[in-house]
Amino acid sequence: MRQLLIVAVILGLAACAIGDQPTTQPSGKAVRNVPQYLQDISVTIHAGTGLNVAQGSGVIKTRDGVNYVWTAAHVLSGLRTTRTVIDPKTGATKTAVEFSDAKVVKELTENGRAVGRLEMDAEVLRYSDPDNGEDLALMRIRKRNFVSASVEFWTKVEIPPVMTRLVHCGSLLGQMGSNSITTGIMSQIGRVRNNFVFDQTTCTAFPGSSGGGVYTEDGKYVGMITRGAGEGFNLIVPIRRIRSWAKKVKVEFAIDDSVSVPAEDVLKAQPVDDAGSAFASPTTQPARSVKVELNTMEKK
Repeated sequence: MRQLLIVAVILGLAACAIGDQPTTQPSGKAVRNVPQYLQDISVTIHAGTGLNVAQGSGVIKTRDGVNYVWTAAHVLSGLRTTRTVIDPKTGATKTAVEFSDAKVVKELTENGRAVGRLEMDAEVLRYSDPDNGEDLALMRIRKRNFVSASVEFWTKVEIPPVMTRLVHCGSLLGQMGSNSITTGIMSQIGRVRNNFVFDQTTCTAFPGSSGGGVYTEDGKYVGMITRGAGEGFNLIVPIRRIRSWAKKVKVEFAIDDSVSVPAEDVLKAQPVDDAGSAFASPTTQPARSVKVELNTMEKK
């Protein structure tokens, strides 16, 4: 009888170990509830003013109390303005590209219901043109310690293969659908559109999902939703492409903790818009409403 009891205890402990296996954040903090973790690192982004406000999704990367937000550039396009400036030394004119702050909104829940929201201003650090560039952007929330959670990026060299089960967490239809979680699979890898590489997923997404993360079932970030041709045909910018762009524009520290955060003057010395004046326009692109119907490969 005693031996049976010992065996039962051992089996019970093993079952607990398997069923309660936590994932971890880069900080080493255990994450036992992956859906809650994904909602903790996900935010809604409001870009624009008045009736012309775009709403999209973002993912938070935290380092030393500073919250950085990865999102799709087209979510922020309504914040971009240009003006002509004259170089006082040479008299030559050039186009200066500037960005207004976005609003980053974190939905608060308790006991299964929304109880409020936190809203903070965020400055645009880097931006790549939605049509002629990577359609990627990195922001920094102006207040320190807005949240403590931090995204964990996929670090393996191998690309998650077709049929890998994936999860999307984002603001489907904007703030109303904040922290929505949908599931699907990696339906194809290496789609090439306009000379840029995307992966494809069946995770359901709607306008407002743009900038939201796509993850493996254990919470590893594998890419960002940017475009789609329907609820279940969506293209993601894969993490391998995001890493490459981040290194190019010197913000790799917002992905890789082994890369030092540059001094503020060094960070600000680089242009925000990596397209430069070649793509500058005298008018601001209109923000995309979450009510826009999807066309073929429409931005989400």
